[in-house]
Amino acid sequence: MLNSMEFNFKTLEEVVECSCKFGLELDFSENIGVLGRKVVINGREIPNSLAFHPMEGCDGNADGSPGELTKRRYERFSRGGAGLIWFEAVAVVPEGRGNPRHLWIHKDNVSEYEKLVLSMRQISQEEYGKNFNPVIIMQLTHAGRYSKPNGKPEPIIASHNPYLDAAQNLAPDYPVVTDNYIEKLEEKFVEAALLAKKAGFDGVDIKACHRYLNSELLSSFEREGKYGGSFEGRTRFIMNVTRKVREAVGKDFIVTTRMNAYDGIQWPYGWGVDKEDYTKYDLSEPLKLIKMLYDDGMRLINITMGNPYYNPHVNRPFDVGAYVPPEHPIQGVGRIVSGTAILQKALPDMAIVGSGYSWLRQFSQNLAAGNVEKGNVKIVGFGRMSFAYPDFARDILQNGGLKKNKCCISCSKCTAIMRGGGTTGCVIRDSEVYLPIFRKLGMGM
Repeated sequence: MLNSMEFNFKTLEEVVECSCKFGLELDFSENIGVLGRKVVINGREIPNSLAFHPMEGCDGNADGSPGELTKRRYERFSRGGAGLIWFEAVAVVPEGRGNPRHLWIHKDNVSEYEKLVLSMRQISQEEYGKNFNPVIIMQLTHAGRYSKPNGKPEPIIASHNPYLDAAQNLAPDYPVVTDNYIEKLEEKFVEAALLAKKAGFDGVDIKACHRYLNSELLSSFEREGKYGGSFEGRTRFIMNVTRKVREAVGKDFIVTTRMNAYDGIQWPYGWGVDKEDYTKYDLSEPLKLIKMLYDDGMRLINITMGNPYYNPHVNRPFDVGAYVPPEHPIQGVGRIVSGTAILQKALPDMAIVGSGYSWLRQFSQNLAAGNVEKGNVKIVGFGRMSFAYPDFARDILQNGGLKKNKCCISCSKCTAIMRGGGTTGCVIRDSEVYLPIFRKLGMGM
């Protein structure tokens, strides 16, 4: 089964044939120039339709400020030419960090973020001219059940989930975070957003994906209190925070979210899942929430799916990983892009950033172009590809397209480093830096 899933396509025609074999209607296009299309958000111009997704390097300093490898990564991204740089997850409270090197913004280190943003803008303009100004969004987060601020798990859970609890060995009586804590956390997001604005970011993302705290609240059907149960209760936190942040930062600052549209976990423990068949999405609630956010003024949203700790094949279709997934990787690609297209078509004035392209390697640009051409998505983001290929946008828009020997090969070694407690990046394409880290963790090669 594994061999049949390995990436061995030599032509776009072979990719199309494979997608048809699985009944997928994917929109591919040779017109990759369409990815140079500008997108305007709240009066702010994104210079093209390509984005870096928020990819954590686990390489911050103990005080939460950017470390040397953090700076190196964003300097490389700034040279890369994408119009949207979605800066990685930054914790709003120390206990919400996912590892001891997780970035965390506070009043004592905001100047370090300011220096990094200034450097990013200077590098971009040196590379592409003074009129090239990529939009830079800071993702604000609380790691929730995946909090690990001191190097060992210290879960803060919004609700019990038999599937995730079992994977983490959490007892049925493990305490659930209180409404009082969550209510106070709303203000911490506001404080962090104001600091991000002070540091020079163009906006903030109130992270609601991959089953971190805010994402888990969306699926807390069985939670008691004002932050659970009903749709209103489960969406209360994200609605409160986005409204409070928007009021605090003003209309010229972008307020957005990276949101799961589908968890891939059995109902009633998963968000956006079909009640009868959890392997299928039901986008009625995610669409309802996105419409509410749109009515509140949100004009940019980043859509993803799955849980990288529980079912990583859903959000990161792969060739080789910790297990053999129950589906061909191209089916995972199809799920993400088709679900995103449904949301984009329902809200054509919302600029949606799409996910799930990296597994297609050099042919990812063709699916990206087809989706932008067809109005299935406004912006295409790359995650794992950005670790491997930080200049992907430059090559797509200026150098004739993606180069096969620079693409991510979805080997999951970047994830393996993170799970092993190291600072993460591409072991294959950035081997001078990350291969020694990979070997030091006893992972071979």
